[in-house]
Amino acid sequence: METATALSRDELRDHLVRTKIAGDVATSRENNLDHYRSLAVRDPHYMFGLTMEGDWTYRDILALMAKSAGVVADAEHRYGQDTIDPERTIDALDAMGDVIAAALGRPSPRILIATGHPTGLLTTHLALARLVRARGGTLLAPGEQRAFASGGLGRKRRIRYLDDVAMLDDGGGLVHTHDPAPMQAMIAELAGQLPDLVIADHGWAGAAGEAGVQTVGFADSNDPGLFVGEAEGKIAVTVPLDDNVLPRHYDPMNRYLISRVESGL
Repeated sequence: METATALSRDELRDHLVRTKIAGDVATSRENNLDHYRSLAVRDPHYMFGLTMEGDWTYRDILALMAKSAGVVADAEHRYGQDTIDPERTIDALDAMGDVIAAALGRPSPRILIATGHPTGLLTTHLALARLVRARGGTLLAPGEQRAFASGGLGRKRRIRYLDDVAMLDDGGGLVHTHDPAPMQAMIAELAGQLPDLVIADHGWAGAAGEAGVQTVGFADSNDPGLFVGEAEGKIAVTVPLDDNVLPRHYDPMNRYLISRVESGL
């Protein structure tokens, strides 16, 4: 469990902007808008295993991302810098912390943690796994070594757990993935004994939310799927942030989130 002093809200806001976790982020406006268009035409790569009940046109998705993540709302801003509002990031961290605290407050909570971003957000998921263990929760590990053919080049990818956090590996390293299939397989293996909570990102989060599991997740400004899932009630909380800055930059955010969870226990 994390023991260092958590930053205040103002200190965290300054840190998020300085490290580009929020504020003027590295993800370009062109990339954001391209992904919003892709989701609007229901490209499975950007749906993260979620079905979308609403029409969700390109302009609807842009408006949602402006509201939920703080990207520039003007549809005529097509090139250059885009933003994530650090206030929205912190508000979502607070909401996520409250959901995690409520789950940990149940008798013998069963929690599943997974990430498709092992080069960035893995450090956050590992910190949360330590917290769950310290607070007496059970971390589930279904589907270990289950193989999938996604990812191209004919390589098999397998579910692998590192300190109870699920990821995919391709035999030589942990991989970035949007694929919902691993979480779908994990949910199926649990045979109706669903977790009390899933903490995840990308397709890991989307597939869990689609299966009716209470889910909280992290998402970049170019990953609108989870924000749509939240708007439709399938994802409890989505935290907007750059999901692939240097791992050490997430540590103050992790401490802030863990402090919020502990304050609710």
